[in-house]
Amino acid sequence: MSKTTINSSKAPAPIGPYSQAVVIRDTLYISGQIAIDQSSGSFVNENISKETEQVMTNLGYILEEGGFSFEDVVKCSIFISNMDDFAEINGVYGKYFTSNPPARETVEVSRLPKDVNVEISCIAMK
Repeated sequence: MSKTTINSSKAPAPIGPYSQAVVIRDTLYISGQIAIDQSSGSFVNENISKETEQVMTNLGYILEEGGFSFEDVVKCSIFISNMDDFAEINGVYGKYFTSNPPARETVEVSRLPKDVNVEISCIAMK
């Protein structure tokens, strides 16, 4: 079994010893993404909707780099620092999955890397 590392120059570089994504056979595993705008290097955290939009944009860049799209996503994991933000996060997230949405869980956690409010990872298959 061969694994290929995927790194998009449009998405933020990993902040630790991991890859943005890995492809094994026809499956892409994307590491959790946070709201860093790669072009400026800054966090997008004006509000939870804009933060979530940047996370989804970063996921899109990595999906594209690996030859996948949001239509190929079969599973997402959403980690949030405040469950009160769930409705707004869900509203932004839902724009990317208008039909046949992937399986998913949303978990409130006590803290996320760089003290962001939302982190999302996903798995896509061809």
